[in-house]
Amino acid sequence: MTFQRANIKQPLPNVYLIDDAGESTCYLVCGSERALLIDTANGMEDLHAIVRSLTELPVTVVNTHGHGDHILGNVYFDEAWMHPADIGLAEMFFGYAKEELDKHGLKPCPLRALEIGQVFDLGGVQLEVVDLKGHTAGSIGLLDRDARVLYTGDGLNTHLWMQLDHSLPMETMLETFLALKAQHGADFDHILHGHARELRGREVLDWMIRGCEDILAGRTENDPPYEYFGGVCRQHPISDVPGEVIVYSGKQ
Repeated sequence: MTFQRANIKQPLPNVYLIDDAGESTCYLVCGSERALLIDTANGMEDLHAIVRSLTELPVTVVNTHGHGDHILGNVYFDEAWMHPADIGLAEMFFGYAKEELDKHGLKPCPLRALEIGQVFDLGGVQLEVVDLKGHTAGSIGLLDRDARVLYTGDGLNTHLWMQLDHSLPMETMLETFLALKAQHGADFDHILHGHARELRGREVLDWMIRGCEDILAGRTENDPPYEYFGGVCRQHPISDVPGEVIVYSGKQ
């Protein structure tokens, strides 16, 4: 089956990476009894049909946070799980999209509140909810200890936006990353984030910790400006690769 936007890869034997036209990435993780869909992209293509082309298993949907490019595809499913701290944010983005959704007879599905530490058992595959608050108040990740992979949405992302009005303070982001390393740093070797196209190494977490520390310490004299739809702020490199940055307001 051919889709207009979805570019599908298999980074692991039981995992499908669904890249939505280079704009965001979601993941279908399959166990023996169920599948888990991590995020639902922009909603511009029938994600349910895409999922059904990959598996016939019953599917549970989990949103890593409430931004539109990770939740609007919820309209193709019966329900989704989200951290309660981001439900209001999700409602705001669905409000922005309401006119367009109405044109197609689509509406957001009900959201169920998940908890940190909650485990989704797919049959031979277990995914544990971990705290990634910072990018948004309710950002979460999903840890597969057996596969040693952490799915991070935008909470741990090589192009991390921290300049948004609803992002938490940089101090909180650093605390989150330090806690993640202390509690789960020995449990994963790779991350798959919300805009990834391949597995990334766990060293990304150390890059992010160092980047947050640099920004908070004022080691930012060479940071260039960063333009986005909300204006101009600044960006702090976390690696030698262009575009791998922490974006921040400059008010740190």
